[in-house]
Amino acid sequence: MSATVLPTSLVDNPRLDRWIHFNADRTVRIATGKVEIGQGVVTALGQIAAEELDVPLERVAVLSGDTDRGPDEMYTTSSLSIEMSGGSIRLVCAEVRAKALDRAALRLNCSPDELSVVDGRFLQNGAATGQDYWSVAAELDLSQPATGSVPPKKADAYKIVGHSVPRRDLPAKVSGAAFVHDVLPPDVLHARTLRQPNPGASLVSLDEAAIRRAARGDLQIVREASFVAFVSPIEGVAQAAAAAAPAHAIWDGQRVLTPAQQEAAWLKGQPAEERRLGAPPPTDPPKNPVKITVSRPYVAHASMGPSCALAEFRDGHLTVRSHGQGMHPLRKNLAMALGLPIEAITATHVQGPGCYGHNGADDAALDAALVAIRLPGRWVRLQWRREEEFAFEPVGPAMLVTLHVDLDERGRPADWTTEIWSATHVQRPGSGSGFLLATEALPNPPPEVQPTDPTEARGGGGTRNAVPLYDVPAHRILHHLVQRAPVRTSALRGLGALPNVYAIESLIDELAARAGEDPVAYRLSILSEPRARRLVERVAELAGWNSRGPGRDGKGLGMAFARYKNRAAYAAVAAAVTVEESVRVDRVWCVADAGLVVNPDGARNQLEGGIIQALSWTLKEQVRFDDHGIASIDWDGYPILRFSEVPEIHAELVDGAGHPSLGVGECSVGPTAAAVGNAVALSLIHI
Repeated sequence: MSATVLPTSLVDNPRLDRWIHFNADRTVRIATGKVEIGQGVVTALGQIAAEELDVPLERVAVLSGDTDRGPDEMYTTSSLSIEMSGGSIRLVCAEVRAKALDRAALRLNCSPDELSVVDGRFLQNGAATGQDYWSVAAELDLSQPATGSVPPKKADAYKIVGHSVPRRDLPAKVSGAAFVHDVLPPDVLHARTLRQPNPGASLVSLDEAAIRRAARGDLQIVREASFVAFVSPIEGVAQAAAAAAPAHAIWDGQRVLTPAQQEAAWLKGQPAEERRLGAPPPTDPPKNPVKITVSRPYVAHASMGPSCALAEFRDGHLTVRSHGQGMHPLRKNLAMALGLPIEAITATHVQGPGCYGHNGADDAALDAALVAIRLPGRWVRLQWRREEEFAFEPVGPAMLVTLHVDLDERGRPADWTTEIWSATHVQRPGSGSGFLLATEALPNPPPEVQPTDPTEARGGGGTRNAVPLYDVPAHRILHHLVQRAPVRTSALRGLGALPNVYAIESLIDELAARAGEDPVAYRLSILSEPRARRLVERVAELAGWNSRGPGRDGKGLGMAFARYKNRAAYAAVAAAVTVEESVRVDRVWCVADAGLVVNPDGARNQLEGGIIQALSWTLKEQVRFDDHGIASIDWDGYPILRFSEVPEIHAELVDGAGHPSLGVGECSVGPTAAAVGNAVALSLIHI
């Protein structure tokens, strides 16, 4: 295997010792730049390493998100952790295993072919040798770059990969000690902020005396330009100050929003970068045109806990603990924002209560760092308030999607145009598309950026999953990338996949109805991809599709299918609903093909989590505006799906061991929303 086919993560971090180290306590430390945000990646990556090294899983310690000791794998996004980091770890461990066996063979004066590995110990023709990884580790030169020349194990030899094991991150989460919020260093200072209401707003005056009276305790006020933080050794004092502060602050340059701007329809006609992808425009007018339009509102991350970070500035070195999606990018972005050398910053990951994309975690890290630099020698724990989280984190963009389809004489799509209006799906700092939030409140704020969107090579942003996987002779995308959204938008789980899949799968059901055909049979008639067909047939079988009925009494059964990004995991979903005064989802079935699945139980967790979040987005969630900005700033204003509303879910993985691992974290989201929509449409026919 040549270096040109190495995973990107291994190309960018070629040294073996950046990935693996044999500890003195007879464990193996495996390092990854990907971080645990609820997807079970720490467990799965440990399984991959244990498998390739032939050591027990309990001897593998996974170091995740550490800028001093681990590889730079950018962000944990786009369902790429197993493919990229897992693929890199698999090759690294295979190569290090071979190096260790070569070294042991020299010691034993035998051929490496005579040696095998059992529980980390080296056997010669099945007999103990007294040698193991730890006895030869000091003689291995792991400063060399990985070559990828040693083939990993065949899947049929796996003993650990492909088997369910308990997730390592869950016990601490269940016991309440896993999150960054729970980290309390000695003599820690607690901090809260007064947020700049919008970029360009400047703080004219602040009644500090009134705020101190409201705080009623030991309080320091840190202020630089329009950035303000309230700091106290008592958390309640800092919290009270921040809650009181908005009433005692006068701003110049505040924006005014209108409720109309919260709707996706507002995007139409706004200044936009016009992008055209795919087939050229049709030369003939449509003979049998069909059009459908769907929309998605702005959506919040709505993590169960608000953003939080810890920072300490001591002897010129800044240490930050954050629950962001990438510690190496965070370190770079902090260095730029603070004017520090990058080597003067260490960023380490601590788990947080939900992420789902670019939320406020990185912004909170800069907030904490700004305070820590002004109060050196003490740990600063800065936590956003719930109102702050909803009002100032980046939100998932509203989208308007119109499909224009021309049908042939059989009622099948002959020509297909997907037209999309959306703001950008990525304003991550340091990428040229965005900045850390507090930089806009500091002196000399950064210039306004030109919005961009993830390229199609990266799966697209607003265009993600806009190309149907069905057999369509000609397809094109018209993408209106709106240049100035009313609020800050960025990455949210699945990016544009949910509204695009919803539109496609809703249209397929409508086309089946026009043709007088069953929706499953219609799909199969234009779906030649074998792995896709298998899932559609299986989910129909599980849901009892053949006996679904016409949807009387407000009952409906719908299904939908997609392959995430058209190159990650496949998922087919069926949903049974009851429509009365509101929509109740009674049961959901999901069948997914993720190729080689490392930890089946963990993968099913991801499918189920995606289903639940998709139900919440589809049935409940919408960011709302008023004159001052985002108005949905608490759980009453932004309701999410309750535990009592979660339906029975059956999630099944088909055997994909003959195929490479495919990212599963986002594949069930779009099909779930579309299946519910199709089920509701069926239920309304007879109401």
